[in-house]
Amino acid sequence: MSQTALEGPEFPAVSGTTKSIVIFLHGYGADGADLIGLAPELAKFLPDTAFYAPNAPHPCEMSPFGRQWFSLASYDPEFLRRNAETMPSALKALTQGARENTTSIAAFIEDVLARHKLSADHLALVGFSQGTMMALQLAPRYAQKIAGVVGFSGALLGSDTLASEIKSRPPVTLIHGSDDPVVPVQASQLAQTALAENGFDVSYHERPGLPHGIDGEGLTIAARFLSEKLS
Repeated sequence: MSQTALEGPEFPAVSGTTKSIVIFLHGYGADGADLIGLAPELAKFLPDTAFYAPNAPHPCEMSPFGRQWFSLASYDPEFLRRNAETMPSALKALTQGARENTTSIAAFIEDVLARHKLSADHLALVGFSQGTMMALQLAPRYAQKIAGVVGFSGALLGSDTLASEIKSRPPVTLIHGSDDPVVPVQASQLAQTALAENGFDVSYHERPGLPHGIDGEGLTIAARFLSEKLS
């Protein structure tokens, strides 16, 4: 493996036979350990699935222990909430950071698929927050169509160039808390609209009263989606 190759915790298929793969992409300031804890619950629906949770490649600028996929130094969630109508242009400033860091995730996908001798249609991405931004940046621009994307509490970056950059259209489900103070819920609503306009099979689920996080119902929605797409 190269020096820049991603690494992180893993959770093997509980059946002992790996027929599909889920890769978790964690949020800003966290690491792979933050989401790999979801694997045992999802494995109840997906016994033949192996789970991987790579750590983002960069140390977090705001935390001495966490990791980041790209800088959020210019990100202002309060501004986004107050100016929802300008959200697409405000998010545009983050697009280059996401774009520059998809290569390492693509390489990780290729490595895991080769390890298990599986094709891309047996792999799904599950992102949270900044990890969702990375999943939605990579998946449509990935030459091989993956099985699906679950995006918790995230946003679609680069929506203005998406139409000209699409290489595949995996199904997507977006899940977002209505009271999210970190990534306003309107971000997922805008993502749903943009993806649908570009021919994606996309669903949106809003969790009433939920702040920036994943609740039990949201996890159940994700499990059902993954079970259907990876079966």
